[in-house]
Amino acid sequence: MSEKKKESVLAGFKAFLMRGNVVDLAVAVVIGAAFTNIVNSVVKGIISPLIGAFGTKSLDGYTSCLKGPCSVDPKTGNAVGVNILWGSVLNAALTFLITAAVVYFLMVLPMAKYLAKVEQRRRAKEGVQETLEVTELEVLKEIRDNLVAQRTGSSSGGSGVGNGHEGTGQHRGGSAG
Repeated sequence: MSEKKKESVLAGFKAFLMRGNVVDLAVAVVIGAAFTNIVNSVVKGIISPLIGAFGTKSLDGYTSCLKGPCSVDPKTGNAVGVNILWGSVLNAALTFLITAAVVYFLMVLPMAKYLAKVEQRRRAKEGVQETLEVTELEVLKEIRDNLVAQRTGSSSGGSGVGNGHEGTGQHRGGSAG
């Protein structure tokens, strides 16, 4: 590979990595991994024991035997029978629900409120600009109508006072004196 192609490929890769959305995604993955550990600790340390107060201390211990006998062979260590580990599924579901609730209430909801405020400010600013533009347009139309009225009034044989240059200091012919 030539040096120029190598540099352009590396420059393109650097530009790709430095794009805002790629960096944001990388940060989100790292924070998400750390957050997962926190949620797992809350589930295993607080919620599982609270639910386990009615039975075993760990949700992982809740099982049902579909086809018996459900036991572990002491010689091989393999499970005998068909055992449904619904406690593990419940534990995973609780972890998911807690994670989703925390993400929604601490991240999504505040961001939605913030974006709604920003949109409301933008609309209010846009409305003020639109009002100014409409008012300016109305004033310009009024000036145009007055100028048209003055021109049509002077060309129709009026008193000759309206020559189209009133208020500008410019008069037709001669000196101002």
